[in-house]
Amino acid sequence: MGTTHTTVTLRSFTNGREGFTGEFLVDTGAIDCLAPADVLERIGIERIGKESYELADGRSVEFEFGLAQIEVMGKITAGRVVFGPSGVEPILGVVAIESAVLKVNPVTQELERLPASLLK
Repeated sequence: MGTTHTTVTLRSFTNGREGFTGEFLVDTGAIDCLAPADVLERIGIERIGKESYELADGRSVEFEFGLAQIEVMGKITAGRVVFGPSGVEPILGVVAIESAVLKVNPVTQELERLPASLLK
């Protein structure tokens, strides 16, 4: 399987004008989104908690997180964004993918819009 990337914009709820736009790895194995801490601080995302995360190599580490507005493929949602190390590749996690009513096509490995949100 290849990797999928997409353009994502993160914004603070308190300073919604300035944001960070970048290419994010689409990772359906990651729950939350992740971006470099210095970028999140620059756009005004506030740290509101800590969570333990399991990395791809099996190690468990604790990271701080905040809440951000997340825009992907013209859809706007909100969710947790983890304050990652400087220079880390940004990650779009599955909670944001699903809440933006998107899915990863298993054949093409591309992010696609779903026809409607489920409320059942």
